[in-house]
Amino acid sequence: MEGEGIGLRRRSINQKNIDKYIASGCGQGRGADYKPWLKVQDVPSRGQVNRIKGWKTGRVDHFFSELELDYFYVLEWSQVVCDIREQYPLLPLTQTQAIASECGFRHPAVGRTSELVVMTTDFVVTMRQSIGTTEIARTLKYAKDLQSKRTLEKLEIERLYWLSRGIDWGIVTEREIPSALVKNVAWFHPFLSIENLSPLTEGEIKRIATCDLKKILDRLSNFT
Repeated sequence: MEGEGIGLRRRSINQKNIDKYIASGCGQGRGADYKPWLKVQDVPSRGQVNRIKGWKTGRVDHFFSELELDYFYVLEWSQVVCDIREQYPLLPLTQTQAIASECGFRHPAVGRTSELVVMTTDFVVTMRQSIGTTEIARTLKYAKDLQSKRTLEKLEIERLYWLSRGIDWGIVTEREIPSALVKNVAWFHPFLSIENLSPLTEGEIKRIATCDLKKILDRLSNFT
């Protein structure tokens, strides 16, 4: 989410404010401690926005489109994904400025002003390997948006940023997302956490589960 053409509530994007956001932990941390650079309250919605508590992150995750949310469900289901960081900032700003200048592109700014914005990548994903972990960066775009020359310019800035860091970067469109999987994960996602199974309390649910397990063990003992 590059920010260009979007009415950011964080309007004064200068180095002082960037330093303030960094000092507050935005764009830093991992797992439950990660703070996205942008949250849904920072950007007036032009479509569907969502805040959902993640299975893997253990915190509230922020999404600015249905496409981002769909991809999030795919990541939640993956057995190799162990952490998800959304709305990840491409810092320092001077690097994306330099890349834009070298390419002859305009750097994303707030609306039609000259105030530059910190670009973000939709997802930075940590994945398990046979030894250790690796990270990938992914940007979500609807296929029709890839026909825009300006969109491609901003994506090229993003691509070169991650290339300089040796991180695998790619674009995901709705064509790569399995809709049946998304639909199923979306349906039961809220119910994975035991505290979400209302109106029963967590204690009541645990007692029910204990009773059921005891009955099963009693039945099994009759066959031994």
